[in-house]
Amino acid sequence: MAIALSCGLVLLNEDGEVLLAHATETRHWDIPKGAPDPGEDHRDTALRETREETGLVLDGHTLVELGRYPFRRDKELHLFATRLRRADVALDTLTCTSMFNSYHSGRLIPEMDAYRWATADKVAKYASQSLARLFAQTLTLASIDARLREAGL
Repeated sequence: MAIALSCGLVLLNEDGEVLLAHATETRHWDIPKGAPDPGEDHRDTALRETREETGLVLDGHTLVELGRYPFRRDKELHLFATRLRRADVALDTLTCTSMFNSYHSGRLIPEMDAYRWATADKVAKYASQSLARLFAQTLTLASIDARLREAGL
């Protein structure tokens, strides 16, 4: 079985909360992530997916590479992280420009349709089992927060 790769960005605020985006027509919330285009640098993929799924345009020089992690049996994540100030992110102005065909109507609709900050103890309430497990066992939000602080972010 081929292993797919998604490149994503973990966006933490000054309180160590993670920005989650609601995946339209599902019950799951996720981080901005997606597959690299052919020949695309993984850091650039994470930045592009974040821009497409949230509207946030970020400086690649502020990203800390977290590494590659097993996500599901058929998928790995190559993750990066940065810090955003809560005051600089108006959740109601974030916009997804990445579209897919609705499972119900077939019309093109945004991949993500809502945004929220989540504390480590709330991630499992909102996220998929795979993302909740990653943040609970393999790559905790506290460890990401510490790495960002070490990098001066």
